[in-house]
Amino acid sequence: MGVALLLTGSGLLGTLLAVRGSREGFDEQTLGLIMSGYFAGFFVGTFFAPRLIRRIGHIRAFAFYASLAAIAVMLHSMWLNPWAWGGLRVVTGIALVGLYTTIESWLNAEPDALRRSRVFSAYMAVNLSALALGQLLLRWGNAEGASLFGIAAILVCAAVLPVSTTRLAQPEVPDVPHLRPSRLYRLAPVATLAAALSGLAMGAFWGLTPVYADRVGMDADGVAMFMLTAILGGALLQWPIGCISDGHDRRIGLAIASLLAAAVAMATLLPAVQAHRPMLFALFFCFGGLAFSLYPFAVAHMLDYLPREQLLSGCSSLLLVHGIGAAIGPGLAGAAMQRLGPQALPLYFAAVLSLLTLFTLTRLVRFRRLRIHPATFRPMLRTTPSALELMPETESPSTQQKEDH
Repeated sequence: MGVALLLTGSGLLGTLLAVRGSREGFDEQTLGLIMSGYFAGFFVGTFFAPRLIRRIGHIRAFAFYASLAAIAVMLHSMWLNPWAWGGLRVVTGIALVGLYTTIESWLNAEPDALRRSRVFSAYMAVNLSALALGQLLLRWGNAEGASLFGIAAILVCAAVLPVSTTRLAQPEVPDVPHLRPSRLYRLAPVATLAAALSGLAMGAFWGLTPVYADRVGMDADGVAMFMLTAILGGALLQWPIGCISDGHDRRIGLAIASLLAAAVAMATLLPAVQAHRPMLFALFFCFGGLAFSLYPFAVAHMLDYLPREQLLSGCSSLLLVHGIGAAIGPGLAGAAMQRLGPQALPLYFAAVLSLLTLFTLTRLVRFRRLRIHPATFRPMLRTTPSALELMPETESPSTQQKEDH
């Protein structure tokens, strides 16, 4: 319940800022840099959140970060300045990664491997559902006013209620080691580059797709439904797309998904599609399903090949690589949109995903790999290292031996 309320407010805020900023006259490059601030804050906060949680406990840390996030949300409506918004997005990213880390480390207290797997699946389903619901809330108020910022802040504050009333014992927050990106690349080059390039694409998606929708003439309701359509595609198509690759070389599925996503992005540029709004919605539904599957593909591919004792550190490092890409993506895409107009966003998606396709196919042709311990594709969103610990595949060998015994 806590994460559902939190992500509903966060989902509303991200789209609201893009629409409001566009209406305030912020150009695409400025909006891209503002949206990059969130992912930069999320990246930086990953290193500090565990320390604070260990020092003051889960519940107080959750209340601290929720208060910080709510303050940042409300200040957006008071300081209509791109510099202020950029700083507030960094603060929001730091606050939200602290909230995620608190919840996900708590979920990790479940010792049973089978139930942990179910918790992970349910948690990701709640993530996607809440983000989708947040888009609908954009239709409840005027994007030019302060009411929607108030609703987002209320939802973030409300997330404290179910967390603060729990009777569950507060668990320890373990240290999650990292592999250096260079070593991670040597061990799993396709997974590493897929995480980076999917971050470049998805950071731009979350930050600038609402701007794209606004620039092509959609009103606030249209922007909300457009984002909802793409997110639903990501929620409904991830699993069937990814499961096709189970039992086969994961690189084939990754190459096909990235190639199709690039082709769908290019198809949105056709004049017939631009003139026919339902077709544009349908294509972005497909794009969401394909693009959302790329990071889970990268995780599953890495789980197939890394030594068992390095899986958790590899997942954590892969997440950081993805986060760096997500922090850079909105700035690059925003600069392209500033120069070429809104149609530069699908072009940007196509260019990034075509590069991923080319690299994956090159590795597929030149190198054949036998999977050490085949993993199962799991639909997921970019989250924190604590959530990745929920996957049974990332358990340490010593833990598994104890459970088997």
